[in-house]
Amino acid sequence: MNLRFTGAVLAATLAVLAVGGSASGALIGIYRNAMETDAQRGEVVKLSGERCRRGGSDHALRVVVGKRTKECSYRTLVLGRDLEIAATARLLSQTPKAVRRRSYLALTLRSGDGAHYQLLAYPLQRKAQLRRTLSDGSVEYLRIAKNVKSIMGVDKANKLRLRAFNITAGPDKGHCRILAYVGRVLVADFTDRAAGDLPGRASGFAVGAGKNAKGAAASFDDVVVRVPNPL
Repeated sequence: MNLRFTGAVLAATLAVLAVGGSASGALIGIYRNAMETDAQRGEVVKLSGERCRRGGSDHALRVVVGKRTKECSYRTLVLGRDLEIAATARLLSQTPKAVRRRSYLALTLRSGDGAHYQLLAYPLQRKAQLRRTLSDGSVEYLRIAKNVKSIMGVDKANKLRLRAFNITAGPDKGHCRILAYVGRVLVADFTDRAAGDLPGRASGFAVGAGKNAKGAAASFDDVVVRVPNPL
């Protein structure tokens, strides 16, 4: 199933939710992309990465990182401040063995002008990281989780979920609480008091590796974007 909103409807929905505030209860799914058709895969737009090759099967978008490229990142149709994104990601066996161990699968929120929040899962290291990247390229690792049993290996499904909602009440009002999951395992819970440094609004996913990621290959499907329930 592919649930779509037109640009006008989506913008109106996000505006209403922004007025209503970020609730901690139930979420509302506003976008779903199963990546089953060329049209669905065509909704995804490259966000960053100098050399990235994309293709598809009957159930997923496939991405291969090219030479002299560390990461290939793609965005959904949804732009917004308070979002949760989920996706099923696989590191594919066509990834060269020399690259596999340092390869990661990622989800991205509040992306723009090179800055973003990102959940990274390393299939061969069974490690997860929550990091914040600023427009000047500086990176801060907000949380690191090791020996995460829910992180799966090559050609296996990793169910990733990343949430970034601004807090609307209490002493942390205006700050951003970020939650990151792999499967049902919470791998990061962090309140960012410098959330204003990330003015971007794009949501998406990525594959990459430390240093040169040439040949790193991944597939993505079952992409879902949710927003806080304003009621």
